[in-house]
Amino acid sequence: MQAIEFSAPGTVRLVDRNDPDLPQGHVRLKVGAAGLCHTDLEILRGGYGEGGFPLVPGHEYAGTVVEIAPDVTDVAVGARVVVDPNLPCGTCRACRRGLGNLCPTLGAYGVTTDGGFATHSVVRADHVLPVGDMPLHRAALAEPLGCVLNGLRAAGAGAPECPVVFGAGPIGLMLALALRETGSGAVTVVDRDRGRLDLAERLGLAPLEADAARAPALAQSFDFAGDAAGATSVVQGLPGFLANGGVALVMGVCPREDEIAVRPYEFFRRQLRLAGSHSLAARDVAAARDMLARAGAAFDPLVSHRLPLDALVPFLDGGAAGPTMKVQFEADA
Repeated sequence: MQAIEFSAPGTVRLVDRNDPDLPQGHVRLKVGAAGLCHTDLEILRGGYGEGGFPLVPGHEYAGTVVEIAPDVTDVAVGARVVVDPNLPCGTCRACRRGLGNLCPTLGAYGVTTDGGFATHSVVRADHVLPVGDMPLHRAALAEPLGCVLNGLRAAGAGAPECPVVFGAGPIGLMLALALRETGSGAVTVVDRDRGRLDLAERLGLAPLEADAARAPALAQSFDFAGDAAGATSVVQGLPGFLANGGVALVMGVCPREDEIAVRPYEFFRRQLRLAGSHSLAARDVAAARDMLARAGAAFDPLVSHRLPLDALVPFLDGGAAGPTMKVQFEADA
């Protein structure tokens, strides 16, 4: 089979590999679509997780089951499925609380074991979910959308009447669309990039230039403020945008050494909340799949590139140029 391989930190190549064995309890997928995430770039640099090299990356993927192990009875050959990539231990305190995404020994397909940037992938049978006739490029969005839904659940955001999202990249726009799908009022999206703001407007969101967001009239005017920019300065400013009783969610990945200052009295007096979110739990993949099914093509414009496997390499090694949103390997591209 063909696969993208991280052979060592900083080294990515397209290789021919033997098809992996099919252990008990596993299924073999023909990968239909697999999305590129910033996490993949961090893995390649050696800065994320405990991934060993060589590794086939890709943790956002969907495909068709082409073979099942003899003991698998609840997944059929021909099933079209999306992968739940996280591999928690299942027994630690976090796992027992339903927080497998916070498992101290958390592994994942595409992070600690081979993932979806390949023509075929072997996955535990209990880690695939049926998607029916949903297009596989759409089904592959279930993992990043699941991360968004985990964040909204962690924040206890409900359906805020007046939400704002900072950052109009793929995760920021997914967060805004998910808020809309859950019944929120008009979602404001803040960014500096005019092209991304134009896309937000085409998606039916309310774009706002970052400089305009500093207007005094916007202070304390939102019930929910989400950071998907990964900028410490943005996180620092989130409380100032919240109305009394509001909640702020940190989804962007800021530099780990950065700090912010808060005024505890403001959180006390105005009953504010600040929530963080990491990855997703198993239930979030199913919830994201269901949201994608209900929303139809609403999330499709977030996929800017659908490429054959070899064309994905420049996006991993820094050789690609031009603006992107969600970049995907697609088997039929």
